[in-house]
This record gives sequence, structure tokens and C-alpha cells, in this order.
Amino acid sequence: MADDYSLFINGKFKETREKQKVINPSNGEVIAQVSVAGTPEIEEALQAARDAFDNGPWPRLSLKERKEFLLKISQGIFDHASELAGIESQNTGKPIKEATFMDIPSAAKTFEHFANNLEKYLEAEKIEISAETKAGAKLTREPIGVVVLIVPWNYPLLIASWKMAQALAAGNTLILKPSSLTPLSVLELAKIIDAAGLPKGAVNIINGSGSQLGEALCSDRRIDMISFTGSNEVGKQIVNYASQAVKKLTMELGGKSAAIVLKDADLEVAVNSLLCAIFLNQGQMCTAMSRIFVEDSIYEKFIADFTAKAKRIKLGNSLDFETQIGPLVSETQRKKVIAYVEKAVKQGAKLLCGGKIPVGQDFKNGFFFEPTVLGSILSEMAIFKEEVFGPVACLSKFSGIEEAIKLANCSEFGLAASLWTKDTALAEDLSNRLNAGTIWVNTYGMFYNELPYGGFKQSGFGKELGREGFLEYTRLKNMVLDRSESGKPLVSYWYGF
Repeated sequence: MADDYSLFINGKFKETREKQKVINPSNGEVIAQVSVAGTPEIEEALQAARDAFDNGPWPRLSLKERKEFLLKISQGIFDHASELAGIESQNTGKPIKEATFMDIPSAAKTFEHFANNLEKYLEAEKIEISAETKAGAKLTREPIGVVVLIVPWNYPLLIASWKMAQALAAGNTLILKPSSLTPLSVLELAKIIDAAGLPKGAVNIINGSGSQLGEALCSDRRIDMISFTGSNEVGKQIVNYASQAVKKLTMELGGKSAAIVLKDADLEVAVNSLLCAIFLNQGQMCTAMSRIFVEDSIYEKFIADFTAKAKRIKLGNSLDFETQIGPLVSETQRKKVIAYVEKAVKQGAKLLCGGKIPVGQDFKNGFFFEPTVLGSILSEMAIFKEEVFGPVACLSKFSGIEEAIKLANCSEFGLAASLWTKDTALAEDLSNRLNAGTIWVNTYGMFYNELPYGGFKQSGFGKELGREGFLEYTRLKNMVLDRSESGKPLVSYWYGF
């Protein structure tokens, strides 16, 4: 019997007549039914969030009180970690090992970090302006208002926690819309938030397709900010919706991240790490190192080692702790990945391994696809330019530093990149020349709550995490105070009355 999930609006769980089925991508079975928000529920959520900000207690709580609520949410996630990991794994198809050791604890620690640092991040800044008038200014940060948080299907709980922890820590009220493919862990988080006792209306979580909810939420004048993570196509629609009523936007969009492996790199470390960098979460990551450029003198050795190890990656049901790659999130996503691989081969790419739907009873009803390695990728190929969002590694060689930088920067995206070399001075120089928001040197995918994350170019604008990401959810106020000894500022003499 599938579980039933309700919406969370104005401090209450609300069931609707319309329901949607949620599928386990490992076996195609229905694991839950979720209420779908219609026009009345959208309106109720908008009004609840607006009233909670304008008249409710949440923005007016002391920072100490706000901190205590966030720590309760963090602890609630830790207390339900095993249950949340199982739900996340079944709903998304990500291996249970990843959900258990990465997604769930990271989500809890995000709430913990912003709870423990909100006072520091919100500290006012005093600036002395003029010795003549003894004028000074005080710069203060305030909550921006009502924030709409739109979360993708690849890391539903983690990215929701990133956005929610920052927005709440800053004193905002919010409406969270998870992907309709993967709403379950976020709706479980609603239960944790309810148990923590947050004031009603501070957090509202509604489910439905983007076409149903997107325009209504993003064009509404009661919304002060939209924080979106997802595809470029949807991001452009949101920008259009938001233009109907001016509001702040932060957008974390697609990526086509590049790895550069130099001949002096530790080859074993680079190979093993880049397997993770492209095949983790079935390659369904904005920061996936989908373009791997290897210096020509080590290219053949790298390909041989990388391909041999890719063939040994274990596919399986996401709930099996031995599984290293689970299914893709949906049949639609698998068809998209297959189409990209077939097109690349037609355009001259060499299929080195994978590229097929695995056979066997264990894979019969799921959305599985083999880890795939393509060689001889050229810059004019579609798979070089466009985001695949699947377990497909594209390998190319280069003969010099300048060529490597040119290839890496030859993309409309600029989210992340990685460098593999023992020469740290060279790595720092190359990092300055790479057009990407995050550069990993001899590592991959380490996200820290202390550090901002976000991209350039078509990968979007604005930051998540760190003080910079936190401040995205605030507005800056400037108070100027004239402390002239006479008590009369210079402006009072202008007309001489």
C-alpha cells in the first residue's frame, strides 16, 4: 500500500482531491501518492507566507530564538536519518550508501551551520564617512521578505535544506516547491519542521508540476525573491514570469564542467576521483565532470584505466548497500541520455564502454543505464556542448596548456572545473584562467557550508552557502547619521532660512 503525503500550508497538513503517483525508479513501482496543489492551495500558501512575514513572529524573533528553531530542525533530520535516507533512495534512485553518508547528514549540518553563524553573518558594519561633519553610516542586513524556493529532483532534500536554512536564518518566510518527481523527502522534512514548532506560515511546502505552479508563484507581487536550482530552459521561464513584478532572483542552472588532467598528475588518484566526478548520483549532477581533457602523453593509459574501472562499477537496486550506480530518475531521463549517446557515436565519438540498458531480471522494470565512456570527443559535437545529466563521460586529449584552457572554457556554462596536477603553483595560475565559479584542485565535489557556490555565464547568477550565499537572502539597509557638533548638518544652511 502506497503512503499518502499531504501539502504543508500555514502550519497544517492539507490533503487535496487531486493526487499524483510517485514511482520508485529501481523497479517502476508506486511508492506514494502525493496531494497536488491547485489554485486554492497556491493562494493559501501565498497569503500565509505574506501574512507570516508582515504580521507574524518569525521575522521578529531574536536571533537566539531563531537559532534554536534551526537547531531543532537539524537535530530532527539527524534523528530521522535512516528513514530519510531510505525515502530519498527509493524516490530518486540514488544508492542508499550515498543518501546515508552524503545527502542526509549534509542536510542536517547545513541547518546547524547557519544556526550557529547567523549572528556573525548578520553583524552590522559601521563606516566613518566625513571628518568634517563627523558623519557615519551603519549598514544592516534585514530579511528580504517572502521567498519562493524551487528545488530540483537530483538532490531534493539537500538542496532544499541549503535554501531553507539560509532563508529562515535570515528571517524570511517561504514557499518551497520540490520537483514533482521527487517530493517525498521534502514532505518528510515538513513533519520535522512542524514538530520543531515553527510559527505557522513561516514554512509552506506545496507540490505540483512546474507548469501548474511556476507562473502563479513566480509572477505574484507578494513574492520578494525566487531562489531556483534547475535547468536553463525552466530558468528562462522563471525570469520571464518574475519580470511581471520586480523581485530578486538567484539562479543555479546547468553545467558542462571540465576536468584537466596534466601529465604530472597522480594517475591513479585522477582516474578514481574522476570516476566519482561523473558517475556519482548516476551523473545527474550540475557539477558532473562530463568533459575530461587528458594530456596526450598519458591519454591512452588514462583511457585504459578509466574504462576498465568503469566496467566494474556495480549497478543495482538503490536500496542495496553494494550498489554503486542506481537507476536514472525516470524513463524520460533515460531516453534523453540514450539519444545523446547515439548522436555522439553518429558524429564520430568512440564508444569505449557502456551505452546500453543492462539486461537481467534485476534491471527489468527500472530505469537503468550502463556507465558509459566516450572517446575522441570534438568540440563541435552536441555532447561536448550540451548537458546530458547522466552517467556519460566524454574524454578528449590535449597537447598543451593553452589548448586545455581553450577547450575547458569553450562552453556556454561556467559552473565548475577540476585540475589534476602536482604543480600547485601552476594549478593556481590555471584556476585564474578558467571561467567557472568553483575550481577543485586534486579533488572533486567537496561542498562546504562555509564557502559560496554558484556559476558564471549560462550556469546562472547568485550564490548558495557561505556568508555570500546567506546574504543573498537579505536586503542591505544604509542608515547615515550626521554628528555635527552644532547639531546642524551642512545641508541645513543650503538655502539659509
